[in-house]
Amino acid sequence: MTVIFSKKCELGLQAVLFLSTKPTGTLFNALEVSTEVKQPKEFVSKVLQILTASGIVGSKKGKNGGFFLAKEPKNVRLIEIVEAIDGLDVFNCCVLGFPGCSKEEPCPVHNKWGVLRDEAYRMLSEETLADLEEKTIIKISSL
Repeated sequence: MTVIFSKKCELGLQAVLFLSTKPTGTLFNALEVSTEVKQPKEFVSKVLQILTASGIVGSKKGKNGGFFLAKEPKNVRLIEIVEAIDGLDVFNCCVLGFPGCSKEEPCPVHNKWGVLRDEAYRMLSEETLADLEEKTIIKISSL
């Protein structure tokens, strides 16, 4: 588990990265995606439905249906996936959960966390699925 993302978000990132490495419009059912990312099928299915509602992933119903990346990989930034699943509150809230944490009334790690939080947001906002294709293929093939 990462420090800032839910397990659901981690899985969403993995599933979308997997779909982004395949030819446009290629359909994969939830079992196929779950096999590739080594996660339970039911969990994968739920996350893919969330991503379908956000427009990042598309779906086709029926016997030969499945999920596919609904946008060109170069047009999807990682932050969009995070926002669709976890929202962006993690980039605005206290990492320790203290109410009222602010620049004026900082928690013990406010200043250091702020630098890390801002850098994470910047990286997620800049990186597209296309930017990560080669590394994604290598990582998924090693699972």
